[in-house]
Amino acid sequence: MIHDHRHRRGAGLVALLAAAVLGLAGCSAVGTGSGGAAADTVTLVTHDSFWLPDEVFEVFTEQTGLTVRVVSQGDTGSLVNQLVLTKDAPLGDAVFGIDNTFASRALEAGVVVPAHLEAPALPDARAHALPGDDGALVAIDYGDVCVNIDDAWFAASDLAPPATLDDLVRPEYRSLFVTPNPVTSSPGFAFLLTTIAASGDTGWPGYWTALKANDVQVASGWTDAYQSAFTAGGGGGDRPVVVSYASSPPFTVPDGGSTPTTSALLDTCFRQVEHAGVLAGAKNPDGAALLVDFLLSDTVQQAIPGAMYMYPVSTSVALPDDWARWAPVATDPFTVDPAAVATHREEWLNRWTDLGVG
Repeated sequence: MIHDHRHRRGAGLVALLAAAVLGLAGCSAVGTGSGGAAADTVTLVTHDSFWLPDEVFEVFTEQTGLTVRVVSQGDTGSLVNQLVLTKDAPLGDAVFGIDNTFASRALEAGVVVPAHLEAPALPDARAHALPGDDGALVAIDYGDVCVNIDDAWFAASDLAPPATLDDLVRPEYRSLFVTPNPVTSSPGFAFLLTTIAASGDTGWPGYWTALKANDVQVASGWTDAYQSAFTAGGGGGDRPVVVSYASSPPFTVPDGGSTPTTSALLDTCFRQVEHAGVLAGAKNPDGAALLVDFLLSDTVQQAIPGAMYMYPVSTSVALPDDWARWAPVATDPFTVDPAAVATHREEWLNRWTDLGVG
């Protein structure tokens, strides 16, 4: 997940949350499970692009008596690295944001443990379960990582936009493309996996060599790529082609307008699923389990599209009206066997690093 949405608000969100608060009654605080001592805080460790409105967490506090403390640890790659390094002294109680491109490392290191969950949306979450996972990671949202283009920029430049991965290495698109770094960024790694799926294990290094020759820019993470380097990101960037999400375009509809200024290339997509879990050695594992359950509640699931650009895993919540028109998911996204990712992750990242693209 990957991306900074803290300036966004979902339509009708405040009304939804107010209704949820009115329906709460008779809630009590949760114990830590050690000596019966009361706990009033649960710490959520996440990536630096995680954001939900304060009103959402107020609902959780009304339900449980617990206050959520959020600790950010960089992009998803940095998050997982920190969880592994601090396994014996965990940074918090629960984690959100481990996606399917980094999940194998978290599971192998044992940084998350199964918990008793009761959310009605749990079967929807289990539909995205990872092979070999015993329930330690629970899917919360999903989306497609795709190449996005600034349609307004291309129209003003009288240049036909790219449509495929192969187009990105054509000379007319030299110095126009920016992607997050696959070593530290989950969207960046998803794009690397896209190129591996598209070009094969022997062909993808040549593709990246061609991207390098075409002056691809590699940013540290999604935020730097989209918000700073992308021409439509609001930061005065000079790159009209960026790796982002299929759900990004609706957020570029200008005030008073009805049409996004950007679009996603749905033939360039990789399916990304973000998970939550209870951290091994958590001081408040009971509170952590309640928080993971809460992330699957209608309150959070309905807030996700407007807050974090992602699709909720719950099939019981309604999507924003403009998503059906402007944010369809890919019908045939690229995939890589999770077992292959687990086996070859370091090899692929080392080979990419050796190419000197970044």
